Amino acid sequence: MKSIITAMVFTVILISCNSSDKTKNTIQESSITETAKDSSSNDVKKQLKAIDTDEALIATALMAAPAESRSRCKVIGYNMAGEFVTLREGDNQFIVLADNPNQDGFNAACYHKDLEPFMARGRALREEGKTGQEIFAIREAEMKSGQIKITPGSTLHIYYGAQTVYDPESSKVEGAQLRYVVYLPWATSESTGLPNTPMAPNHPWIMNPGTHRAHIMISPLPEEIE
Repeated sequence: MKSIITAMVFTVILISCNSSDKTKNTIQESSITETAKDSSSNDVKKQLKAIDTDEALIATALMAAPAESRSRCKVIGYNMAGEFVTLREGDNQFIVLADNPNQDGFNAACYHKDLEPFMARGRALREEGKTGQEIFAIREAEMKSGQIKITPGSTLHIYYGAQTVYDPESSKVEGAQLRYVVYLPWATSESTGLPNTPMAPNHPWIMNPGTHRAHIMISPLPEEIE
């Protein structure tokens, strides 16, 4: 009798173990399947493309502008044919400068339209072959004489990175990030209370103090890549 009872108990334990193993295997298989699905989904999501059309130049350049203003920004810059043109008309306060496809890396900018005379003067002087120092000196003299001006507080948004591929779904350039410039002509550390060098990452500081090009630099930390 005891041997019969022992056999029955052993059978119940064996069935229970088999059932537990099947459940565990099912959970593991389900987990693997979900992981595969997530991996596949991420691969589909990140179909990166080269920035090699005028449409791509416009889409990626607009990432420099505030999201709520992108639909009405004017976009200027070099097209794929190497001509400096108006890539898209706009009617709000922003002008967006597209990345130059003939230069390494990615660099687009967005600024208030009142800064355009200052920016255009810099572009014209570069076309003449002037060096960075010469452009600085010429615009400094023209600012002092009133030929060109910068409204204090005018902001430049810069969207930049080392790569030139983007996600066509979001228009984000791979690895690109933002930094900001707030122009305060002739400002100094003493007049603003800002340091002349950043005290720590992500901290504002004043660059070119005491000159026509004095500006607050704000460089947000790059987003963590998941």
